Amino acid sequence: MIAPIQLPFEQRHPLEVAPQLRDLQSRRAVHEVRTAVGDRAWLVTSHALVRRLLADERLGRSHPAPEHASRTGESALFGGPQGDFDTEQVDHARMRALLQPHFSPRQMRRLRARVEALTAQLLDDLAEQGPPADLHAALALPLPILVICELIGVPYDDRDQFRAWTQAAADITDRTRSEQGLADLFAYGRQLVARKRRDPGDDMISRLCATDSVGDDEIAMLSMALLFAGHETTVVQIGMGALLLLADPAQWRTLLEQPGLVPNAVEEVLRAPGRGGDGIPRYARTDFDIEGATVHKGDLVLLHSGAANRDETVFSDPDRFDITRGTAGHLAFGHGPRYCIGAPLARIELQAVFGQLVPRFPTMQLAVPTEELTLRRDVLTGGLVALPVTW
Repeated sequence: MIAPIQLPFEQRHPLEVAPQLRDLQSRRAVHEVRTAVGDRAWLVTSHALVRRLLADERLGRSHPAPEHASRTGESALFGGPQGDFDTEQVDHARMRALLQPHFSPRQMRRLRARVEALTAQLLDDLAEQGPPADLHAALALPLPILVICELIGVPYDDRDQFRAWTQAAADITDRTRSEQGLADLFAYGRQLVARKRRDPGDDMISRLCATDSVGDDEIAMLSMALLFAGHETTVVQIGMGALLLLADPAQWRTLLEQPGLVPNAVEEVLRAPGRGGDGIPRYARTDFDIEGATVHKGDLVLLHSGAANRDETVFSDPDRFDITRGTAGHLAFGHGPRYCIGAPLARIELQAVFGQLVPRFPTMQLAVPTEELTLRRDVLTGGLVALPVTW
């Protein structure tokens, strides 16, 4: 009897695709696996199939019997199913309709100048501090928090408090801690809504409060979900992007010499890390076949966007970081109806960071060997613990 494939895969280097995942991908596109908590799931690794299934309405985030659903981990946030099985699609459409105006092209144009200014200030502070420094603490962490606070209407002075709650909510090893973090975050969201009802401002929470038929609990839930997603993932993207460039000085010099490559470099930064954890979780809403694998209603299907972004049938020499390559088609923000609503804002932040960091610090380099850097394995989003640099 063949032993089931056990997640998570061992990743020996911060910038590599786990060797076992690469081996599975070379054999076929769909594999039966066991999650970190021992539950059965299907892992999908090919770009074409991940892309197609991300838009497949036969998969969703809810489950017909949530108490019996397979789980990816202990996180209360994404470890198991979310939402109501009977109303999921309607609920999701309503959520996007409420949030989309806050990420409109006009809103993003308004924010871009502010993101550029915030980035410049953080780099001024970094230059004043002098080397050596932790680029994670000096830039990757504060910038997304500053930006999402301004967008949503969250006091930046509360950052240590809500950061602790989001980290707790994202804990994939301790269900009790994750549930408490989520509860604390929601309670904080309710306090903010009450405050904005009394004293509205020019921010998302205030505008949602002025929207008919949107209750306080729904506003608190939406705003806190965005607070989490809007800074946690971008913190990771900035840190990993800086590491990719610093680990390959030729790429750093290319970006220094050709600043017009910044938008393309950002797309490669989004593609190249091969992240994706154990895959984007979806539950089958009906029985169907995936490349010869019979998936039953309620089965957990893990769509590994990180493996898909390293698929050699789509990206030539996929393990090579190359800011001049054509990166169209990467799945870092998903695909289809659930395509990340905050993708335009994330791109603005990444373009601001790498458009300013490289020319401002042309001689920056890693202060430790790449192999000595530590990845976080206890939280949903992963990312670096620290990024020591000098110049």
